This record gives sequence, C-alpha cells and structure tokens, in this order.
Amino acid sequence: MKKRIETERFILREILPSDADGMYSLDSDPEVHTYLGNEPIASKIQAEETIRFVRQQYVDHGIGRWAIINKKTDEFVGWTGLKFVTVETNQHINYYDLGYRLIKKYWGQGIASETALVSLEFAFNELNLNEVFASAHVENSASNKILKKVGFKFIEIYDYDGLSCNWYRISKTEWEKFNLNS
Repeated sequence: MKKRIETERFILREILPSDADGMYSLDSDPEVHTYLGNEPIASKIQAEETIRFVRQQYVDHGIGRWAIINKKTDEFVGWTGLKFVTVETNQHINYYDLGYRLIKKYWGQGIASETALVSLEFAFNELNLNEVFASAHVENSASNKILKKVGFKFIEIYDYDGLSCNWYRISKTEWEKFNLNS
C-alpha cells in the first residue's frame, strides 16, 4: 500500500518499520490506553510487532492504518485511517473501520478530526465503499465527539471484550450529505 495523502498540517502514509519509536511512545502510554482495555505495551519489540501486523493488512486487504506525520517537524504523531476487520465485532464481520490514536502531547489539536475526514473522503471517493463503521468506549467523550463531528451516526452500545462501546456507522449517502452541509 503506497498511498500518501496530505492535509494542510500532516502527511498520511503507510506505517513503516522506522516508526517503531513513535509507535512505542504512543502505545506504551497508559493514558492513551485508558479506554482501550488498559493494556499499554511494555517494549519496543511489541511496537515492532504492531507495525508488522499493520503492514500485513496492507498486503492482505490493500488497506490499513496510516501514520500521521507532522509536515513541519517530520514527527510521528500517531495513526489514523481505515482497517478491514475480518473478525466478528458487534455482529459485523468483513467491514471497514475508521480509527485513530494520537500521542498524548497532540491531543486536543483537531488532528483526529482532520485525519478522520480525509480517511472518509478516501473511503467513499477512492475505495467507493458503501459504509464505514467506528466505535469508541462509552466514557471516551473526546473520541465520541470526534466521530459525531465527522458525520458518524450512533447506532447502539455493545460489549467489546468487557468494555461498553458505542457503535457508529456512516454511509456514502450520509457522507455526501454531510459534505454538502459542512
């Protein structure tokens, strides 16, 4: 997957083995994992394993999360984008999921919203998908706010490995209407 997308502030590109330090910084932070089951990684080796997993998704499904790179500093900010989910989640299987995760120092700067919007544009305009799903822990007010802000519609609360999560969906038609009204 050799896709590269630019926003005003960021470059979105495939996650590379050289992103291991940034991925470790992201996923070793307990605060980042507050709503993800409280299981931060403990080693750079685990960060490298995560990167290999994402890179295999590029091979297997032609899509996977993208690294967010700050244009001015060339720093790894986190990841964003689509993932093709092949395991059952909330009675869904083989669907596209939008997600994002940022290093804590980048929270509250509109980065997740900016990159989620570009990811949805890619989903509907380039991949020609009919729908995209997303989820967020019910208590993660920031993430729930972002999903609604970019046009997702709340569907229901579901249990994900003992965590109460909100399930969201946006269709291509809803996306097109959202863009007209934005």
